[in-house]
Amino acid sequence: MDMNELISKCEKDMSVKIDKLKMEFNSLRTGRANPQLLDKVYVEYYGSKVPLKQVAAITVPDARTLEIKPWDRSLLDVIENELKKIDLGSTPQKQGDIIRINLPPMNEEQRKKLVKVVAQIAEEIRVEIRNVRRDYIDKIKKAQKSSEISEDDAKRYENQIQKITDKYIESVNQIYQSKEKDLLTV
Repeated sequence: MDMNELISKCEKDMSVKIDKLKMEFNSLRTGRANPQLLDKVYVEYYGSKVPLKQVAAITVPDARTLEIKPWDRSLLDVIENELKKIDLGSTPQKQGDIIRINLPPMNEEQRKKLVKVVAQIAEEIRVEIRNVRRDYIDKIKKAQKSSEISEDDAKRYENQIQKITDKYIESVNQIYQSKEKDLLTV
């Protein structure tokens, strides 16, 4: 087993967790309209479920409005029904061949709830990163036990993995703090 390859695979696995965190945070509503709020919306199109963004243009004409313009007009009602199922605090409104969603301003209580949700998501990602660390340190220990690497090398690799872990945990903290600030800014 090549240890440098193991270290780079560990780093790659941790960076996937950061991408997951960013995706989770982007799907949360912060008071400003964001097309990513609709990333989890799927619509029935020719017998299969497809992401909304594959069948419609999603634009943000102002800070609190989302506009959805399907490329196929026949999808207007289907999209409108799917949008009614998600809770954005406002009912979608059809206007010609466009569906508009006017997002209400967030109140203080909603912001504080979201901060708690964001903190919980960040902690889950920290735990996932630590689990990746544990898995890779176990691989190093197995390699040491089977005499593939020396004890000194095992310690050195474990330290490298710990430094990578610290870097990614710090990255989670920075992303979390930025999102928290974003949520609490009126």
